[in-house]
Amino acid sequence: QVRVVESGGGSVQAGGSLRLSCAASGSIFSINAMGWYRQAPGKQREFVAGISSGGSTNYADSVKGRSTIPRDNVKNQVSLQMNSLKHEDTAVYYCNSDPPVSRYLGYDYWGQGTQVTVSS
Repeated sequence: QVRVVESGGGSVQAGGSLRLSCAASGSIFSINAMGWYRQAPGKQREFVAGISSGGSTNYADSVKGRSTIPRDNVKNQVSLQMNSLKHEDTAVYYCNSDPPVSRYLGYDYWGQGTQVTVSS
């Protein structure tokens, strides 16, 4: 059984910051890398940032230098701190394992996501 709950989204002006949070349950999240993904209207879901259980991180070029992805292994939580937000960051943001759990479980699972809207 896996479950993720994303929170922290909202509306912000360009140049502002947001911190998204994800509470994950299920051993698959505690032993594997975690990631944030986003889906903008009319576009496919895309990878944003990931962090291994050991703390190694990687970022999509679109957010590199503007975002960090801290992780709390004890609480099984991962966050996404986004700064200098741009209009093109507007999307629904999801957390999942990296790669997503479908790689491990054989079925697709995504939480409800959290909406980020950046006004220019």
